[in-house]
Amino acid sequence: MSLSWTRLSAEEFADSDFRTWVTANGVRSTVKLRVVALQGSVAKLQREDGGIVELQLSRLSGEDLQYLRNLKRAGSTPVAALNSTTADGKEWPRWRGPENNGISAETGLLQKWPEDGPPLSWSASGIGEGFSSVVVWNERIYTLGKRGGATELICLSTTDGAEQWATAIGGGEAPNCTPTVDPQSKLVFGITHQGDLLCADAVTGAEKWRRNFARDFGGRMMSGWGYSESPLVDGELLICTPGSDEAVMAGLKKDTGEIVWKTPMPAGSAGYASPVVSQAGGIKQYVTLVGRGLIGVAADDGRLLWQYDRIANSTANVPTPIVHGDLVFGSSGYGDGGSALLRLHRDGNGIRAEEVYYLKNNQLQNHHGGMVRVGDLIYTGHGHNQGFPVCFDLKKGEPVWGPQRGPGSGSAAVLVADGKLYFRYQNGIMALLNASPNGYQVDGTFRVKSNNKEGWAHPVIADKKLYLRDQSELHCYDVARP
Repeated sequence: MSLSWTRLSAEEFADSDFRTWVTANGVRSTVKLRVVALQGSVAKLQREDGGIVELQLSRLSGEDLQYLRNLKRAGSTPVAALNSTTADGKEWPRWRGPENNGISAETGLLQKWPEDGPPLSWSASGIGEGFSSVVVWNERIYTLGKRGGATELICLSTTDGAEQWATAIGGGEAPNCTPTVDPQSKLVFGITHQGDLLCADAVTGAEKWRRNFARDFGGRMMSGWGYSESPLVDGELLICTPGSDEAVMAGLKKDTGEIVWKTPMPAGSAGYASPVVSQAGGIKQYVTLVGRGLIGVAADDGRLLWQYDRIANSTANVPTPIVHGDLVFGSSGYGDGGSALLRLHRDGNGIRAEEVYYLKNNQLQNHHGGMVRVGDLIYTGHGHNQGFPVCFDLKKGEPVWGPQRGPGSGSAAVLVADGKLYFRYQNGIMALLNASPNGYQVDGTFRVKSNNKEGWAHPVIADKKLYLRDQSELHCYDVARP
């Protein structure tokens, strides 16, 4: 399960050809672009109209990365070696990482932890109640917290956790949403428990625009734990899930909040998952898990392409789906929720969703800690509020090993970094697992410095730091290898 990454210095390119680019998820660019520069982990691409687009190298397909390998810089010097998962790991600007997949690009991390865990760099307190995780961009940390009766979008320094600014979004219960930063526009977006959507300047915190899901879309949640999704930035659009008959999903202009399209769906309601991009079946679409189950929505006009209800439960559909080529894998944890793999086929102007397999809840279910795909294997915590480590074959639907009791208890949030699994358990235990198709061994555990409530906020790794949110406290651990 090893991942290797290459850090690039800024390099200017001679004139290159305009071409269509493809992301790691198979999404094709709608216009032709040419590469003009590589700066760190970012490729600068120029449109034919002269506009510049910045794209994380980790978001590019293997074909495009091979193109960059072969491209000549001015002076006929080959581009520095890239591999298929090139990035520098310094930033984590959106939910579940740069690709929404729970995988960090970071390398050079501790392969085993000391008995009492990695060293604590700093702790910040007073950031308010909430299960929001954090995102990291431009040496800043962003999260949501409820303070003094209001939910705020809060910005901290990565150096010491010092608060830089805070912007009020709205009221309601403590937030669950993890904010989203768009590096291109330097905007940050957050959603409150009751559906207030705010866009702010990521540098200053100044409000740009706002929406309310109930007022503007007639939105509603499937149950009472409040809006939890992290909105998705895709090009010039912000994708969100108000959850209503007229707009189960909506596409907004990210700069202004203007509604571009809405997705009607009878008996629609929002789930607790976050949307991801897929090109399955040759149609660019947004896939998520709503109250009625998995859905795919066309990126161009918001039409509902397909839906699949079998894994849905009536309590809370939470995990962000996994998309891979023409495949979609989804899971849910409550009641009779289970897991399923779908293969999406082009059907005229729409999509036909074929069930490859369905697994009952006692075979595989994920509560809300998320799942990661490494090759054709899925690593996750199995069970409703249990988090038993398990490795599953994505295409066969068969266990490779597990599930088995892990080093912590309760639901487990999982990510991958530098070839290791990181499991953050509900009871405050953080575990480092060395996992492979042959099984796993524990390479270290520690108890998070504070344990104010259920440890449900997902862990984040960026710039060789491990960030663990615990309600009003945020802890930063140094996980760099000496």
